[in-house]
Amino acid sequence: MINVLFVCLGNICRSPMAEAVFRHQLKEKHLEDRIAVDSAGTGDWHLGKPPHEGTRKLLDEYGISYSGMRARQVLIQDYQSFDYIICMDSNNERDVRQLFGSKSDNHAKVFKFMDLLPEQTSKDVPDPYYTGNFEEVYGLVSEGCARLIERIASEQSKLISE
Repeated sequence: MINVLFVCLGNICRSPMAEAVFRHQLKEKHLEDRIAVDSAGTGDWHLGKPPHEGTRKLLDEYGISYSGMRARQVLIQDYQSFDYIICMDSNNERDVRQLFGSKSDNHAKVFKFMDLLPEQTSKDVPDPYYTGNFEEVYGLVSEGCARLIERIASEQSKLISE
């Protein structure tokens, strides 16, 4: 099983959106039994809360489930538990690398979500908690998640095809 963790600041907007979209795309490709997904935040402000209302509304519009999702904080043990740790912005990446220490120098394991979308000018996924641009974030997340599936399929072809 390949394990993927999406990380944002509070784990109520961007990373749960990515978790839900990625899980939905995995089901469409019949890969949900080979790739597991979770999300977490670097901060602890929203622990135990469901995704933000704006995220829930948008996911509802696209028919994407977020059932049972609750905010949690990224833990040092997550480094061992996850094969891919994808940070939604530069600050999240810095905080995650600081938490994990020198072992997080593995850039194949810990990287920014926008690295999946090199043609984009922005290097960070904007935070709709502050901007309200949930639709823009959904577009980036949807495309980036599709590319992540391609990347994992390429890097982990043996595990995916078993």
